[in-house]
Amino acid sequence: MLKLAPWLIVGLLVGPILAGLAMAVLPAFGYLPALGGDTLSLEPWRALFAQPGLARSVAVSLASGLLTTAVSLAVVLLFLAAASGSRLDYWIRRLISPLLAIPHAAAAFGLAFLIAPSGLVARLASPGLTGWERPPDALIVNDPWGLSLMAGLIIKEIPFLMLMSLAALPQLDPQRRVSMARSLGYRPTIAWLKVVAPALYPLIRLPVFAVIAYASSVVDVAMILGPTLPPTLAVSILTWFNDPDLSRRFMASAGALLQLGVTLTALALWWGLECLVRHLGGRWVEGGQRRGGDSLLRAAGKALILLAGVTALVGIAGLALNSLSGFWRFPDALPQAFTLQHWQRALPSLAGPVTSTLLIAMASTLLALALTLAALENEQRSGRHPAQGRLASALTLLYLPLIVPQIAFLFGLVVVMESLGTGPTHALVIFGHLLFVLPYVFLSLAEAYRRLDPRWSRVALTLGASPNRVFWRLRLPLLLAPLLTAMAVGLAVSIGQYLPTLLLGAGRVPTVTTEAVALAAGGNRRLIGVWALVQASLPLIGFVIAVGLPRLIWSNRRAMRGAP
Repeated sequence: MLKLAPWLIVGLLVGPILAGLAMAVLPAFGYLPALGGDTLSLEPWRALFAQPGLARSVAVSLASGLLTTAVSLAVVLLFLAAASGSRLDYWIRRLISPLLAIPHAAAAFGLAFLIAPSGLVARLASPGLTGWERPPDALIVNDPWGLSLMAGLIIKEIPFLMLMSLAALPQLDPQRRVSMARSLGYRPTIAWLKVVAPALYPLIRLPVFAVIAYASSVVDVAMILGPTLPPTLAVSILTWFNDPDLSRRFMASAGALLQLGVTLTALALWWGLECLVRHLGGRWVEGGQRRGGDSLLRAAGKALILLAGVTALVGIAGLALNSLSGFWRFPDALPQAFTLQHWQRALPSLAGPVTSTLLIAMASTLLALALTLAALENEQRSGRHPAQGRLASALTLLYLPLIVPQIAFLFGLVVVMESLGTGPTHALVIFGHLLFVLPYVFLSLAEAYRRLDPRWSRVALTLGASPNRVFWRLRLPLLLAPLLTAMAVGLAVSIGQYLPTLLLGAGRVPTVTTEAVALAAGGNRRLIGVWALVQASLPLIGFVIAVGLPRLIWSNRRAMRGAP
C-alpha cells in the first residue's frame, strides 16, 4: 500500500486542479447547460473586456506579483549575505516561525491599522512632527496603485522565502564558499552574493514561482489593502462569481482564465528577468570587485529585514490595542480608556467559527501528515532516492497548487462538485484545504525525514524488529519535533485559507478567516481587531506546542528536543 502513496498524492492534487480548470474553460466560452449555456460563444469574453477598469486591474495584479517577489527575494538575499552567523541572524531565525504563523489577513489588518491616516504611525508622529490635529485626507490604504497591497504581501512573503532559503543552504556549505572567497580578498557580504547566491537561487526557484502566483492572484489581502475602484482582477472575479445574476458566472469563468494568463505572463516576465540578471550578474562576478558597496549592502540587508519583522509584530500589537480600546480620539497615541466590552460582544459569535476553523484545520492537517508519512516511508523502504525516476516527476507535481492561481480553478471545482451532487459541507471544505496544506506539510517534513540517520533503522532491523515496528517505535519518536513543526505549518496554512472556504463552503461554513475578511467592509476597528487577533493567535498556539512539547517529553535527551 505504501507504494501507492506518491501516486495517491499526485492524484489528489492534480485531478481536482485539472477538473477545475476544465470546468472553468467551458463556461468561459459560453457552455454551461445548467445556466442555459448550450452553445459555445465568445460573449463572456466580450462582456469581460467591456468591464470598466479591467486594464488597470490586470496591471495592478501583474505588478503586484512581480514587485512583491522581487523585493521579498532581494531582502532575503541581502540579509543572508549581511548577517549569516551573527547574533541578528540567530534572532531572525527564531522569529521566522511566529511570523509565518501570522495569517495573511491578520498581517494585512495589522498593517492597515499602522499606516492608515488615523493609524498608529500617524498618531505617534502627530502633532509634534506633522502638526496634524485631525487625520490627513490621504488615500494610503486601498491606494489605486496597490502599494499598500504589495507592502502587506512583502511582509508575509519574506519569512516564507527565508524559510525556504535556510532549508536549502545546508546543501551548499556556504561557510566554506565564503571562506574561500574571503581568502581572495572579498568582503563578507560581497563574497556571499558572488559565491553563494548564484548557487542558492536554483534551489529556491520553485518557491519564488509560488510567491509570484500567489501575489498576482491573492484575494483576501487585496480585499483589505488593495485598490477598490477598480479592484484587483482576482477580487473582481470573486465579485462576479457571487453576483445574484447567475449569468455573470460565464464572465467570471472568462476572468478566471484571464487571471491564469496574468500569472503565466508574470512567470514569463520573471524568467526574462532571470536571464537579464544572469547576464549582468555574471559580468559583475567576473569583474573581480571585492569591496565596493559592502558596507551599504550590509546595512541595507539588516535594516530591511528588521523593518519587515518589526512592522509585522507591531501590527499585531496594534490589533490587540484596537480590540481593547475605548474612546480614542486623534491624535492621541493611546486610548483614553481600555475595555473588554468588544471581546464580550464578540465571544458569543466567535465560538462557532473558531470550532469550525479548528475542525477543518486539524482534519486537513492530519490527512496531509498521513499521506506525507506514507510517501516518505515508501522512499525509505524502497531505497529509492527522491530525485530518481518517475517518482521525482510525480512528486514535483506536489507544487502545482502553489503555482496555479486559486481563483483560476476553484470556480470550476465548485461546478464539478455541484454536478456530482456534493453540497457545501465541512468535508468538502476539508478536501479543498487539503489541496493547499499537503504541499506545505510535505515541504516541512521531507528534509528532516530523509536526513534521519539510517543506521538507527538498520540496527533495529538486525535485532528482529519489523519495518512497521521500526516506523512506529523508532522513526516517529526520533522525528517528533519535525512532525509537530509540520503539523503547525499545516494548521497555519489551513487557518489562513479564505477563497477555498468561501467558494467550496458557499458561505455556509464560517471560519475565523472568512468572518474577519467580511468585517473589512464595515470599518469597525475594534471588532476587526478582536477577530483578526483570534485568527493570528490560533496558528501561533500550534507553533508554541511544536516547540514546547518535544522539550517537555525529551527533557533528558537534548538532541531530540528540536531546534534551539
